[in-house]
Amino acid sequence: MSDARLTVEVAGPVATVVISNPTRRNAMTPDMWRQLPPLLDRLEADPAIRVLVLTGAGETFCAGADLGDLDEVLAAGDHSVAVVAEERLAAFAKPTVAAVRGACVGGGCQLAVACDLRIAAADARFGVPPARLGVVYQTPATRRLAALVGPATAKYLIFTGELVDAERAIRVGLVDEVLPADRLADRIAGLTGTIALRSQLSIVAAKEVVDGRADAERVARWHREALASGEAQEGVAAFHERRPARFTWTIPPTG
Repeated sequence: MSDARLTVEVAGPVATVVISNPTRRNAMTPDMWRQLPPLLDRLEADPAIRVLVLTGAGETFCAGADLGDLDEVLAAGDHSVAVVAEERLAAFAKPTVAAVRGACVGGGCQLAVACDLRIAAADARFGVPPARLGVVYQTPATRRLAALVGPATAKYLIFTGELVDAERAIRVGLVDEVLPADRLADRIAGLTGTIALRSQLSIVAAKEVVDGRADAERVARWHREALASGEAQEGVAAFHERRPARFTWTIPPTG
């Protein structure tokens, strides 16, 4: 039986998805890519979950994708299981945070870039290696990387396939924070705890707008939802009463 798997750890309102493939430095196998979208569906539908963390087991985030049958990978192109999983992660309605240690390369970098925020340990290393393998980088991943770091840096990363360290990654906007490895877990816990206390209505609406998924009709719907939800009234009352706000809005069930 393979040790390659995705596991979920839940602590209060925070769910942590752990990439684990110990013999391959947490490389994502085809089965792991296929497991990710339904796993995310379940977590998104759970009203108790307010923040998602993606990380790797041990001291490595994810060393890439297990290419498996190369001909099958090449034939799938932009319709590969990796692209489907990446797109589902990017569309996850709730806030997502990548907690990165060690190698974050190829498919691992795709997953990190598909998260809303990336917090890295000082030992993190990032790379986009398709040009070293003769593989065409998938369109969604290429565009998402360019939107995050800008066209020139995206080209540098893809053209060279070289690894960049955490300090360079933060300079070019690939990650949001860098800190010593022994402080990463505490920082992730503090950050996600803060996000979980905030209005999920505000966060979910803002995520749609920032990601370009909210047209005028959708924005108008969010403003109506804010008026009806009582979130703003609770926030203002908490501010005047000098107490933490008790935001209760959750994503309505679908279907």
